[in-house]
Amino acid sequence: MSEQENKEASSASADRSPRTEGSSPTSPKTQTTETLVENASLPSTPAVDGVAKLPGNGQPPPLASAPLAYENSNFLNSADGRLIRIVAEYMEPLARFRRERIQDTVVFFGSARFRGREEADHELELLDNTGSTRPAPSEEQPAKPPEIAAGKATDLQRKRAVAAVEMARYYEDARRLAHMLTTWAKTIPSRRHRFVVTSGGGPGIMEAANRGAHEAGGKTVGMNIQLPFEQSPNPYITPTLNFEFHYFFMRKLWFAYLAKALVVFPGGFGTLDEMFEILTLAQTHKLAKKITVVIYGPEYWRRVFNLEVLVETGAISPKDVELFQFADTPEEAFEMLRKGLTENYLIPEAAAEHASNELMPASTLEDFLGPELAKTNG
Repeated sequence: MSEQENKEASSASADRSPRTEGSSPTSPKTQTTETLVENASLPSTPAVDGVAKLPGNGQPPPLASAPLAYENSNFLNSADGRLIRIVAEYMEPLARFRRERIQDTVVFFGSARFRGREEADHELELLDNTGSTRPAPSEEQPAKPPEIAAGKATDLQRKRAVAAVEMARYYEDARRLAHMLTTWAKTIPSRRHRFVVTSGGGPGIMEAANRGAHEAGGKTVGMNIQLPFEQSPNPYITPTLNFEFHYFFMRKLWFAYLAKALVVFPGGFGTLDEMFEILTLAQTHKLAKKITVVIYGPEYWRRVFNLEVLVETGAISPKDVELFQFADTPEEAFEMLRKGLTENYLIPEAAAEHASNELMPASTLEDFLGPELAKTNG
């Protein structure tokens, strides 16, 4: 090949190499360097086979708007968003209580594990765990009469068969007591709902309490908690007052915040925890209010803990046992609740209203917003 032909071939090869607009042909090595420098200032783009590709115009694709901070679920569910979640579990229930005009509550605690017996042929069933909707394993269930007669039941199953009948009675007692309380509360003249029956929102005694209030035609609150196993709110909760909490301590705050009375039915760890929490707040005067505490089923509770030992050893004061009362029938418990709520709240409120009508003071924002939140000492 002649020298002239070599020059023409070299020129044609340079014309076929990539170039930018207005640039002159360069060698492959120089072109690669210029391209890298030019693209270094551009945002990263999707890569194909490890090589970044740009649209035909050389510009990166449009960038979507970032989510608003309060709509960013990744942030809200992260450790950095914990404080916002805690505040939300205070403010969101407060907004709903105000919207539903709930002034105060009566809280029912008790076992979530036993179902009630409404029909003679309905088999009593033990649930798997507190708040669970799944039945416990067969070996933990109360024994049936044929199993006991045939000698096939274990000692635990026989004991639970006896206990199951008693627990079914407590279900019906809680249902009746909640019905009586709600019926009475509806007769109280008020701009807001008074002494609203409130439970932990699950099955068992909680369901019975919500059910009784629902059957009486009143509003009723359920404060459920997220658990790592199957669970759901019972169907008798007023839908607008159906709460789901992540933090136990925020749920406890709302139990105590609006409660003017507490009824404790037989239960397990959760029931003991909630009962002693309220009693401790009352004992240490952290609640700047009087709260009526009724412990239902003295036969059960006196087997669970020995108050006399606590007094004899000086662990509690003899006056501490006056923080609560025992009741064994719905009628007895209702009279204790009505007496305590009337003497501690309705009579003083009527006297204060009479005095305010004479003085004609200006209305406060809380008069319109509600609810009447419980004061605390510090």
